[in-house]
Amino acid sequence: MSSLQYYRRIISAYLIPGKSQLTFWHETPEANPGASIHRLGEYYMSFAEKADYPGDQDPAGIPLLNYHGRIGLQYNPIAIAQWGLGNYNIFCRTQNEERKRKFLAASDWLCAHLELNPLGLWVWNHHFNWEYRSPLKAPWYSALAQGQGISLLVRAYRETRASAYLEAAERSFASFLKSTGEGGVTYTDAHGNLWFEEYIVSPPTHILNGFIWATWGVYDYFLATENSAARDLFAQAILTLRANLDRYDLGFWSLYEQSGTLLPMVASPFYHRLHVVQLRVMHRLTGDETFARYADQWESYARSRAKRTRALCYKSAFKLCYY
Repeated sequence: MSSLQYYRRIISAYLIPGKSQLTFWHETPEANPGASIHRLGEYYMSFAEKADYPGDQDPAGIPLLNYHGRIGLQYNPIAIAQWGLGNYNIFCRTQNEERKRKFLAASDWLCAHLELNPLGLWVWNHHFNWEYRSPLKAPWYSALAQGQGISLLVRAYRETRASAYLEAAERSFASFLKSTGEGGVTYTDAHGNLWFEEYIVSPPTHILNGFIWATWGVYDYFLATENSAARDLFAQAILTLRANLDRYDLGFWSLYEQSGTLLPMVASPFYHRLHVVQLRVMHRLTGDETFARYADQWESYARSRAKRTRALCYKSAFKLCYY
């Protein structure tokens, strides 16, 4: 996609009235205080606004995101999983049958749309091109989609005991057992750190929010199955996150990724807030005070007008230089 096409799509999404994919993604990030930690229950974030997504849907009620421009309306497996998880949370609290219908509809969609990639692993593909510094050509897959799909499917299995949900989660989990070079979603760096990659590009960029969300999927698979490989992967991911959080801390804001560019890719205000929430959840899951300390520090950055302004300048310069 050319830079002109990229900016046309961004302008239509941000500035032209009406709904876009951002209507779905940019809800206020919130930890779910009702989430279970050591057993499967409500998901770790609320996704309450996403559960009531007001945008386009297909005839079965599955959300379609409007990317505008040449991309247009598309299924996004990550969005479908999050929509399902939001409805699952509400169902757990209300036992409302319509909420159950929705989270099971999302689960059924995920079961029906697992596809074998060229190296023989089951993945949820995105069937549209996506602009990134290394453009993602359809079909492309993501550790984020794999992890959040698992998180929904194991909860659907817990609720219904229908084996199809657990079988689909098992197929998806296999992608975490293989490196990106083998068709999977994991990458081990030169220091032995294990990453789950949101975007499969070379060199990898270690997008922080995607890595953490994918890690929760691995943890949920362990809770559902007591699979020792999932337990070990989760433990390695904790070590990676703890060892590398300082690389995401600019001293005034958090980084979105390890871009490997002269100018770093600073997180947007939305993703900075999301990082704080995710680190709060990681503290609850692990008891590791490192995650609470960074959450406090990054939350303090957001209260400073000077730091918010500095982050915006960095972010704008990055987009102009690299997109």
